[in-house]
Amino acid sequence: MKKCYINGASCISAQKTFDADFLEHAVVNDNENVLTVQEPDYKEFISPSAGRRMAKGVKNGIAASSRALAEAGIETPEGIITGTGMGCSIDSEKFLTAVLDNKEQFLTPTSFIQSTHNTVAAQIALGLQCRSYNFTYVNGAVSFESSLIDGLLQIQEGEAANILTGCVEETAQSTVNFLKLNGVIKPDGEAPYTVLNSESKGIVMSEGAAFFVLSDTQSQSTYAELKDVSIYNVLTKNEVAEKLLFFLQQNNLTITDVDAVVLGYNGDAAYDGYYAPIAELLPDAAQLYYKHLSGEFNTASSFGLWAAAKILKTQQVPQVVKANTVSKNSYSHILLYNQYEGRDHSFILLSKC
Repeated sequence: MKKCYINGASCISAQKTFDADFLEHAVVNDNENVLTVQEPDYKEFISPSAGRRMAKGVKNGIAASSRALAEAGIETPEGIITGTGMGCSIDSEKFLTAVLDNKEQFLTPTSFIQSTHNTVAAQIALGLQCRSYNFTYVNGAVSFESSLIDGLLQIQEGEAANILTGCVEETAQSTVNFLKLNGVIKPDGEAPYTVLNSESKGIVMSEGAAFFVLSDTQSQSTYAELKDVSIYNVLTKNEVAEKLLFFLQQNNLTITDVDAVVLGYNGDAAYDGYYAPIAELLPDAAQLYYKHLSGEFNTASSFGLWAAAKILKTQQVPQVVKANTVSKNSYSHILLYNQYEGRDHSFILLSKC
């Protein structure tokens, strides 16, 4: 079975991660309960006339994928795999609003066509003239991990040499309003919205896009080796540590081999307790977190993977992501664990090349 390497990575988020080397410009915004992305200059990747017809999520997907491919030195991948939880929410709302306003008559199809979840993967393929494998996973909070598993298998089984894998989410106003009403998003006017040691329910919502080029060979741009990805729909808190030990065993590792663990704390006091068993199991590992920078959304774990890949490549951990005081002279294995509302658990393992 072939090894899988991350040879290109790009992230658009609530931080200035697109053009920065890493997180040197990171700013913790704990005053807002909905964060928006720092949009790049799209003109480098999309013509202004085409960009006017595209929603923000589509433009972010094209920009992030283009940057990742350029970094890996790949013009056309042998497959494009994306994950998204909510899809193109802005165009979905536009179409549904038009249905209501026009009483289901005289509707134009544009917003409906652009609202489908596979729009981003399709637009990337059209721009690259890529006629290869193209698939979009819509699987809740493990949508990104589902796409990552597919890409990993494509490389390991020799089905492709280079796969573009990534994810996109965008915020839409009506959706945000509904999520505030049912308590998913933390209430307005209750800042500061902290992530670590939060005592309130709900999340700080955000959006973003991240893409990775998975390859079967190393190159000068290689970040790390993607060793394994595993997902579980439902686990109890007692089962989390058990599944982690099994996951490490499957990869011939023990808890002492893990140099750093990236945990998906999101400030929801009702569910952040799921991370406690992992933190207790790995007291000698550097414990890192990231959703105070990226916010929470269905594919926010992609930000964590981007950060972990950067750490393995640079061998440096920014102070802003540290959740404990443990530091290592070098980082060889980084584990990522994420869950959302007690469901959609995922483990990702990266290793230094």
